[in-house]
Amino acid sequence: MEQTLILTGNQAAALAARLCRVQVVAAYPITPQSKIPEVLSEYVERGELKAEFVRVESEHSALGVCISASLTGARVFTATAANGLAYMHEQLHWAAGARTPIVMPVANRGLGAPWTILNDMQDTIAQRDTGWIQFYCMNNQEVLDFVILAYRVAEQLLVPAMVCFDGFRLSHTMMPVSVPSQEDVDSFLPPFELPYRLDPDSP
Repeated sequence: MEQTLILTGNQAAALAARLCRVQVVAAYPITPQSKIPEVLSEYVERGELKAEFVRVESEHSALGVCISASLTGARVFTATAANGLAYMHEQLHWAAGARTPIVMPVANRGLGAPWTILNDMQDTIAQRDTGWIQFYCMNNQEVLDFVILAYRVAEQLLVPAMVCFDGFRLSHTMMPVSVPSQEDVDSFLPPFELPYRLDPDSP
């Protein structure tokens, strides 16, 4: 049953990932998106999300985990912001070139200099030519909707996607979000079937 909840952008992104039944989450915190992996870890801990939650040592490693898991046919998820996205730069090209349908919310934040953690879309604009689809959100409803939509588009085209939203202005601000039922999301987003995949049991 559809319901309306009061959510931050980060909470909306995490809830959307749960509704999409992601199977692997690679987690590394960076302000202002740190709440996304925190909420997902709580979902996993409570048994509300059946996913492998991988704690990594850097953003570069987070995307490496996503690429590898996606190539085995798993639906994967990570999130980042600003300097973390810049640190991922090499892996962004690998993800797109390998046709991995990763979905990655990015809470937009300034890189510097001068030093700032305020909202600035240059972190994602700087990565526009890495082969990723980029969705830009106006509000927290679009954060939730675009994460779900991004999986459908990415998995049909076999292209990774970023869901970009304003750091702090959306990531930390609460507003009403209409949340679809699990049945509706399952109907819109069927289980991911990769046409070719690596088999970890028989490499």
